[in-house]
Amino acid sequence: MMSPDLLYKRKTYGSNTIMDSKELIALDLKHIWHPCSQMKDYEDFEPLHITSASGSYLHTADGRDIIDAISSWWCKSLGHRHPEIRQAVNDQLDKFEHIIMANTTHETIVELSYRLAQICPPLDKVFYADNGSTSVEIAIKMSLQYHHQTGHREKTRFMALHNGYHGESILTLAAGDCELYTKPYKTLMPEFLKTPPLVYCNGIGSEGWEKYPEDAWKTIEKQLNEMSDTLSGIVFEPIIQGSGGMKIYSPDLLRRLRQWADKHDVHLIADEIMTGFGRCGKMMACEYAGIAPDFVCFSKSMTAGWAPMAATLCSTEVYNAFYDDYFSGKAFLHSNTYTGYAPGVAAALATMKIYERDKFIENAPAFNRKLMDGMRRVAQETGALVNLRGLGHMAAADIINPDTGKPFDYKLRIGYKCYLEAVKLGALLRPLGDTLYFLPPFNTDDATLEKLAEIAAQALNNTIESYKQGS
Repeated sequence: MMSPDLLYKRKTYGSNTIMDSKELIALDLKHIWHPCSQMKDYEDFEPLHITSASGSYLHTADGRDIIDAISSWWCKSLGHRHPEIRQAVNDQLDKFEHIIMANTTHETIVELSYRLAQICPPLDKVFYADNGSTSVEIAIKMSLQYHHQTGHREKTRFMALHNGYHGESILTLAAGDCELYTKPYKTLMPEFLKTPPLVYCNGIGSEGWEKYPEDAWKTIEKQLNEMSDTLSGIVFEPIIQGSGGMKIYSPDLLRRLRQWADKHDVHLIADEIMTGFGRCGKMMACEYAGIAPDFVCFSKSMTAGWAPMAATLCSTEVYNAFYDDYFSGKAFLHSNTYTGYAPGVAAALATMKIYERDKFIENAPAFNRKLMDGMRRVAQETGALVNLRGLGHMAAADIINPDTGKPFDYKLRIGYKCYLEAVKLGALLRPLGDTLYFLPPFNTDDATLEKLAEIAAQALNNTIESYKQGS
């Protein structure tokens, strides 16, 4: 059999040897099914051949430096190749790379767990997983089993917020409300009731931030009251709904949900996978509401994108409902092979220490002002953005036709075409439909943020000009 190395043509640049890009991309398209993609699009937009990455940039085989404007799917909160995290991971690899987490422990995971338990008292028990979807499933399963084991077997149903997104396993697809992801799998999905459409705002100080509209809350409350006896938990992305379009709602809604849930013995399950670990401007988005959920799920920025890892936190009260003799059958028998993956644990611990030392959360308001200034610049230079909004290390806006003031027909894929233009100009943007957003690493410098705004404006203008010429 031919050696795999002989399948590739290679070029040497200095001391670095890389595969020839044409050969590499041809083999990629022959064998790789890329995530969240219509592969036919790759006929016109080939994969970027990335040879290295550093800070807020991806470096390509053809010598381009591309701004990672979305933190590589929202996880690279401290950019690429952060030296301190790399050192922490290397130190861990010198000890061991992975051990079974059933009946073993080690110093790094104990310290990380202690630190996680300080984030949101009284959530002081930590259950590890290897991805965000699984961490949400864990919380849902824990909630259901908790009620089963505390005398409330009738509590078997769950509710989630309209327009939410919680992952792409079957259970988390059911909890989500984005038809783009769920439509083919409806027959497999259990029922999750959804709230009516939410009322959104544009961030701190905007209209609707301080108080959720009373009439809108009453509609949700009525729906909740009708199923209060059978409801186990409510699943939600706190404050920012990510995949649903980076939409922001008032923290007051969470306060109202907390009050209602306390009265009816219903769990609040906070999916902080995108919002948590500083992305929203606080360690947890729930802090804006001043509430503690019953379960919180972390992933993505938790390891600053250095390893697939997640954590589900709950209270001692929940934990105690599972604590009994073996033959009681009350144990929580969930496992993942890479639970407590040691390099991820080391990365997460290093990440928490860097966040604390470098005060990224304290400095988030200033960073957000820069992001919003950039988004306003794009709006002014294109006339094609509305609903400018932002929170913490995120800013977003919706693309419109500047000639009509209305959204483009979604079939035109203006956001996607803007994405293609931006990559040519040096920024990986990847809008959500026709929602343009900036979600760069927290430590992105001012010059890069200015360059990002410049590229976004030019890309959007080029896209609209092409539309006009073709229409």
